[in-house]
Amino acid sequence: MNEEQLSQIIRNVIAEQGGKTMDNLFDRHKMEKVIDAAVARADELKVGVSICLMDQATNVQMFYHMPNANLVSSTLAPKKAWSAIAMKEPTKDISKDIQPGAPLYQMETMLDGKLVSFPGGIPLVLDGTPIGAIGVSGGLIEEDQSICEAAVASFMKESK
Repeated sequence: MNEEQLSQIIRNVIAEQGGKTMDNLFDRHKMEKVIDAAVARADELKVGVSICLMDQATNVQMFYHMPNANLVSSTLAPKKAWSAIAMKEPTKDISKDIQPGAPLYQMETMLDGKLVSFPGGIPLVLDGTPIGAIGVSGGLIEEDQSICEAAVASFMKESK
């Protein structure tokens, strides 16, 4: 198989997926709309947060720290996104598995504090394929979850 044949196969696969590639899944303009949706929800709740969009390879694609957000949120938002990717589930669902007596007890300590087990991190899944995650931190856990849900909804809307 030569390079042109391989390129054609790749073009066909991308076309079958509706033209979605990692490049356009994390398009800057789309991510700005996602950040705007998260900020709008945070403003409704009167809270400052940090928002992190991360791809499946755990590369930060966009990060925004609201001026009124607390400093710790800039560390926790990426950890929440990473945790949602690593565990393939929302961070709000991780806690039950890491409690004493649960199957993954002490996982947080085994990962040197990298794993976050409270709300605010949600994986991004398109057509059954994990493509990344969003992490939000800065408010109460319920606020972080609500803001993250708004960001994920915006991402999914922009990805259609």
